[in-house]
Amino acid sequence: MDKFRNYEIAFSGLKNGKHQFSFEIDKKFFQLFETEQEFTDPKIVADVVMEKHTTFLELWIKTTGTVNLVCDITNKNFDHPIENEIEVLVNFGEEFDDSNVDVITIPRTDYAFNVSQLIYEDVMLSIPMKKVTPDISDEDLKVLERFSPEEEIEEEPKSDPRWEALKKLKDKN
Repeated sequence: MDKFRNYEIAFSGLKNGKHQFSFEIDKKFFQLFETEQEFTDPKIVADVVMEKHTTFLELWIKTTGTVNLVCDITNKNFDHPIENEIEVLVNFGEEFDDSNVDVITIPRTDYAFNVSQLIYEDVMLSIPMKKVTPDISDEDLKVLERFSPEEEIEEEPKSDPRWEALKKLKDKN
């Protein structure tokens, strides 16, 4: 039995037009991917609207909810809101191809489309690189600023005089 089976949208028996699906995304969902997450306690709902056409499918996937993150500065846990929406076009072709970000090609013989990977990527891309709690104190920010390295101003590299002499020779010819 395929572990991602619960996230398949069977489109073969559906009429052309819009159809709505909803998926509860929790800790068990992320365990299916066998990767380590930077968050805990996900409470997310993925709403999928699929518009079926004769020769292709249009998918709109909206993820909303929260995940628990650890602040990079204070090391305190906080709930981070997740809200993201992606749009994907699914074409029918000879074989599976997801090399294009916005268009996925699936075999003509398929009767369903699995949205688990799209939901996973949508949530993972919603997690910020720098995790800072929204209720960080001014004192913590002052301490952080005091110990942060100052930005270096890049100076233009001085050219080697030997190269300048060669450039002059080149320009004469």
